[in-house]
Amino acid sequence: MTVLTIHSAGPGLTVQDLGRDGWRAKGLARGGAADRLALLEAAALLGQTTPLSALEMAGMGGRFSVDAPTRFVLTGARMNASVEGRVVASNTSAVLAPGEVLDVRGAQAGSYGYLAFAGGVIGPEWLGSRSAHLLGGIGNFLNAGTIALGADPDVSAGLKRLAVADRLSGGVLRVMPGPQTELFDAAVRERFFATVFKRAAQANRQGLRLEFEGEAFTNETRDLASDFLTPGDVQMTGDGRPYVLLSECQTVGGYPRIGTVIAADLPKAAQAGAGAALRFRAISLVEADALWESEAMILARLEKAVEPLIRSPHDIANLHEYQLVDGATTGDELETE
Repeated sequence: MTVLTIHSAGPGLTVQDLGRDGWRAKGLARGGAADRLALLEAAALLGQTTPLSALEMAGMGGRFSVDAPTRFVLTGARMNASVEGRVVASNTSAVLAPGEVLDVRGAQAGSYGYLAFAGGVIGPEWLGSRSAHLLGGIGNFLNAGTIALGADPDVSAGLKRLAVADRLSGGVLRVMPGPQTELFDAAVRERFFATVFKRAAQANRQGLRLEFEGEAFTNETRDLASDFLTPGDVQMTGDGRPYVLLSECQTVGGYPRIGTVIAADLPKAAQAGAGAALRFRAISLVEADALWESEAMILARLEKAVEPLIRSPHDIANLHEYQLVDGATTGDELETE
């Protein structure tokens, strides 16, 4: 076991994994990381066969140290981070040695950053997950103190990097129809998909509110019965304003849903910063099915895309500790030639 010391913590620091599947019928949403793709990227970079629990940082990180060498990686939001003055790049594995302090400051782009360790965060599980689910009363925000990590299984493994497409700046979200899409008439749907929205300041792990100019998006509902909800649903409140539901969304609700953001684009919604422009594009269920990938498939694809990290000698502070020459000599080769 490795001890992780949290010297200081940002206001939204929690432990997150892939959440708790199978409990929605009991009223508990899956929860887990707001950006699930970030945990899959971390697993690929650290050689994990499945994503392990990591630290989710909402906007701000903290200062961290360990009592044994361990590989780590920062994924998701691009955080301003360094170890003893050395810049730590996102989506690139690195080693944190005892006595060093990893300083993760504010997000330069995106909303949720992830600090993942090779051995994962360990500790109590509840219903098969270590994820904090604050709206469900499970777990807490982390403060200064210590938590346990699994030991790095191979701290000498080569360091890796992964090129990732930008999902931190808003953009287009593909939306498939749902059971209530037709409650919005054709003109309202057309205007919805033609509108450029901005992510409002009001957002959390439950969902994000969208701001727009123009009339509210009305619908044909009259005393709509509560129905199941899932992350990605675009729910229209009574005043005709849309919310995109995220990982800790409620399990049922009575507001109609104009459609559902497909899983592949949900990380882009979660990572959009306040004021980021978002647009929706309607796709069919057939198209949505064709785009679907299991998370095992995504991880396998990411593993193939991981590359060895080639560092410049100028960036290696402890170059003198590396064995750069290999071989043996008798010492008299020049005399015997």
